[in-house]
Amino acid sequence: MKILILGGTGRTGAFLVDEALKQGYTINILLRDKSKWQHNSTAITLFEGTPIDKAVLQQAMQGCEAILSTLNISRTSDFPWAPLRTPTDFLSASMKNIIELAGDLQIKRLIVTTAWGVNETKKDVPGWFRWVIDHSNVGYPYRDHELQEALLQQSALNFTAVRPVGLTNSLNNKTVQISTNNQPKPRLTISRQNVARFMIKVLQEDLYSRQFITVSEQ
Repeated sequence: MKILILGGTGRTGAFLVDEALKQGYTINILLRDKSKWQHNSTAITLFEGTPIDKAVLQQAMQGCEAILSTLNISRTSDFPWAPLRTPTDFLSASMKNIIELAGDLQIKRLIVTTAWGVNETKKDVPGWFRWVIDHSNVGYPYRDHELQEALLQQSALNFTAVRPVGLTNSLNNKTVQISTNNQPKPRLTISRQNVARFMIKVLQEDLYSRQFITVSEQ
């Protein structure tokens, strides 16, 4: 199967590319600057640009059977008030293009990361973090993730929206806990590597069709 990975140079996306290669997928990757790509694999085809550019995105989607996205709105540092690198509507604008082009190209499957704390799960996150979402630049991606999820819900795609809790860089392979409607109550962390492995499992086994699920580690 050929798949398109969006966000493949990000901290979670890099693990997603590695896991997809291990499982034998042929991969198209859309990235801003091909000169910065370090991976050397004949199974990867690179496209330069962003998913906001519909023409470039269409080229990257050609021949793919599924799309996996770990895109996010990024800041210049992890400091909550750091300036944004990407437009405040980057996720929803990208999703509009994905949905429109997927219909034309007969692509039905989409697996995308959003976040715990989006939409109805906002009430479930710790109170101090709700304050950060409401009063810092951290809030921009959460609000755009909400718009992205609304677009998915209105689409005809077979989507799975994966909402990770706090992301870590741990390389320990732990069991992923799935939560819906805050049951069971999510743990507070999950590694980026385990999110990537879980996304590939969802693709392979065609799990959680048209669902929004929170993932954490047991």
